Amino acid sequence: MDKLVFSLMAIFILFSFILHIGGLMHIVPLYLTSPILFLSLFILLIYLNNRKNFKGF
Repeated sequence: MDKLVFSLMAIFILFSFILHIGGLMHIVPLYLTSPILFLSLFILLIYLNNRKNFKGF
């Protein structure tokens, strides 16, 4: 399950990066692609931060 979630996040980041490149080439509006890329990286960081957290006794 852990590898599946991580691979789906990697695919989402790759998709948003390609979409952002399209925004830089003025194919897609940049104000739509920038938040998508930011959110995909933010979700990855939240996921990596919350793994194996010590929650107390």
